[in-house]
Amino acid sequence: MSGSLWLGKEGQDTLPYIPRQRPKAAPADDPMDELATRLEELIAAAVHPDEVAAILESDGMTDAHIRTTYGRHDSFALAEELYARVERRYPSATDAAADPWHTSLAACLLRGLVFALPGLAYVLGAPLLAGPPDSRGLPSGTVPLLAAAITGWVWNQGLSHRTYVWLGLGDRPAAARALRSGAPLGALLSALAALAAAGPGELGTAWFAAGQALYLGAATVLLTLGRERDLLYALLPMAAGAALTLPYDLSEAARTGLLLLSLGAAAVFAGRAVAAAGPGGGAAARSRSGPPLTASLPSALFGLGTGLLVLYAAVGDVLADGAGSAVAAPSAVALTLSMGPAEWLLYRFRSESAAGLRASTTAHGFRRTIVSAIAVCLAGYLVVLCGLTVTGTLLWPGAPHLGAGRLTGLLLTGTVLWTALLLQSFGAVRSAAAVCCAAAGVQVVCLATGTGHPRVVGPLVAGAAAVVLAALVAALLGRATAHRV
Repeated sequence: MSGSLWLGKEGQDTLPYIPRQRPKAAPADDPMDELATRLEELIAAAVHPDEVAAILESDGMTDAHIRTTYGRHDSFALAEELYARVERRYPSATDAAADPWHTSLAACLLRGLVFALPGLAYVLGAPLLAGPPDSRGLPSGTVPLLAAAITGWVWNQGLSHRTYVWLGLGDRPAAARALRSGAPLGALLSALAALAAAGPGELGTAWFAAGQALYLGAATVLLTLGRERDLLYALLPMAAGAALTLPYDLSEAARTGLLLLSLGAAAVFAGRAVAAAGPGGGAAARSRSGPPLTASLPSALFGLGTGLLVLYAAVGDVLADGAGSAVAAPSAVALTLSMGPAEWLLYRFRSESAAGLRASTTAHGFRRTIVSAIAVCLAGYLVVLCGLTVTGTLLWPGAPHLGAGRLTGLLLTGTVLWTALLLQSFGAVRSAAAVCCAAAGVQVVCLATGTGHPRVVGPLVAGAAAVVLAALVAALLGRATAHRV
């Protein structure tokens, strides 16, 4: 979703400095005059010398080149002098370019809807998953379903990152090739994980999980290539079937047929999208390896951490209150549905930060603008999440009571997810992934060992992670240089 906000900018600060070709002119008395003239517009709009230093580094200037050519110690010393030489000239609102972060709220809500609709597959397939609870009190088949889901989330998050890298580089056929090979392989690995985790009497659940794995691969293709509407159309038979289970008792054959119809439609739409995006790989295509595969590892770990946090909220509902199915509990549905508004609010924050760059005349004023924008966007997200949670609790059959502990834990988890997505959108995916994986790891260990009640462990761990992420956000986004488009 948000990781694409920053892709296509790698390598800016590592290019060797190559002087630009210009018409011959009389040499300047001081090379600083020529540099100040060449970068005047950018320097005049800067709100802090560090922003000028970033401009110099993005232009390829090394400290060695700066010492040789300009006689200053490094880029920061040169930036301070340039900042002092050039008079401040901040662009007015009427001079500002079109907002590059404007996005449609309807499009983001559509993405949130297609994120959450697959949860209805568990409503439609409930009789196929029926069985006695296991020794931990979890519904039958929970372990293979979770094994497939976690494997799929990790793989497909990494695959999405690699696809967005290719799209950011303007190579859509290469993105299609990555999806053509990566999506089926991820589906296979997820299905094998489900089969390996299945216990006695859970073979049917393992096959259901294999279908889930195939769907996740197809959904990854459609979402990364911007085909959300195709995915929505594919999910309609399954959603209609889930709605029909309320007034009617559908047969297992009908339920299975509707699930397979949606799964087949998603696979067909994904195949068409990949074919339309670019041809298969020839010799020339295979010779271009592109970004290293390890570059997508932080994104895969980010998917692991955030996925486990959502699953813990769902499993916490089951273990604490016996809320139906662990993989489709109301807390997980609320968090999933909230990702659409969360994405829109991330874009909104980027828009507000760009406006702050244009309007602020001091570094302190800019930081105040950023803090205010983060507070407003995060508060807006938590209001949406709270509303979805209350609605889900009222409508969900047998939903747990919405007590203070459950609501607090859910809002703190939402805070972790939104601030982590914010860091990811600015390229700080390693930090966000580390915090999310650490928090999820503590929760999983406590759950596996029976340490603490989920209603206590969840809020404590999520609260600590939220504090760490807030500190990282303040350290990164308080700098004006982090917000340059």
